[in-house]
Amino acid sequence: MIPQCLATLTSLLVLDLQMNNLYGSMPRNFSKENQFKTIKLNGNRLEGPLPQSLAHCKNLEVLDLGDNIIEDVFPSWLGILPELQVLSLRSNKLYGTITCSSIRYPFLKLRIFDVSNNNFNGPLPTSCIKNFQGMMNVNDNQLGLQYLDKSSIYNDSVVVIMKGFSMELTRILTTFTTIDLSNNMFEGEIPQVIGDLKFLKGLNLSNNGITGTIPQSLSYLRNLEWLDLSRNQLRGEIPMALTKLNFLSFLNLSQNHLEGMIPKGQQFDTFGNESYEGNTMLCGLPLSKSCKNDEDRPPLSTSEDEEESGFGWKAVAIGYACGAISGLLLGHNVFFFGKPEWLARLVEQMFNLRLKRTNNRAGANRRRMN
Repeated sequence: MIPQCLATLTSLLVLDLQMNNLYGSMPRNFSKENQFKTIKLNGNRLEGPLPQSLAHCKNLEVLDLGDNIIEDVFPSWLGILPELQVLSLRSNKLYGTITCSSIRYPFLKLRIFDVSNNNFNGPLPTSCIKNFQGMMNVNDNQLGLQYLDKSSIYNDSVVVIMKGFSMELTRILTTFTTIDLSNNMFEGEIPQVIGDLKFLKGLNLSNNGITGTIPQSLSYLRNLEWLDLSRNQLRGEIPMALTKLNFLSFLNLSQNHLEGMIPKGQQFDTFGNESYEGNTMLCGLPLSKSCKNDEDRPPLSTSEDEEESGFGWKAVAIGYACGAISGLLLGHNVFFFGKPEWLARLVEQMFNLRLKRTNNRAGANRRRMN
């Protein structure tokens, strides 16, 4: 078990006991004078509930309690910590709804929010997300790479799911931002307010019961590099506006009820079948199912084009009809009245004219030879 006295040390900056065989509960008596900046207890067998004395850690920047068996509701009271930037509660037994409505400005500096693989339910936590100022305002013009830890004594690290793979960030960039709410029981629609997190790099909402359509506001996430909305109940079309996400290199919309044509252009031309499988009503590349609409058909010539070219169906029909009538009349006259004089004169004139032209051409050739 973790010695309770560790929480009472007022000069300790880092408590890193990750990836051990620790069991029991966390220390429950964090003092008001503590100086903790990092607490990492992930990868153990710790049980809950969480100690509310963690709210005394006013300098805390990184809290990683992932991969334990903590059983509790969401600790919204952690939102009062003014410096908290990384909160990982992934792979525990947390349950209930997530709400931050009891705190005026919760989680203002949060950059990494990971509550995946728990038993949370209800709507997505809009009341928390709308206050994530750390994902709305990022100073990405600073010189060189900036990390959360400002000294070389200790490097903060965290495990995240990035582009479908579990990766450990051995150092955490201040510009790295991600939200992972996957593998829970969230319901309802994706809130429009997510579009305000313009510096968000990763969003994972997979394996939930999310309904509704994909909001257009996701196209405002111009720094987004991976988006996973797979295995939900999403319907409707994929917004064409998502093609504006120029940094998007991973997309998973599989196992939903999406329909219509897959957008074309930009990054969408790089995604394969696996990004869309399980959506039986989707069509267009890269799927083998083509869309039965006007966009996939060869352009048909219009009546204006036919009239300009002179070969429209009307002209052809009129010409055919006139020719047929003239032929019938001519055949009728020949059959009943014999050879008409006007026809004989016409043929004779044409023959004499052609003969005259032939004689003139022969005379000219003889003069050139002489």
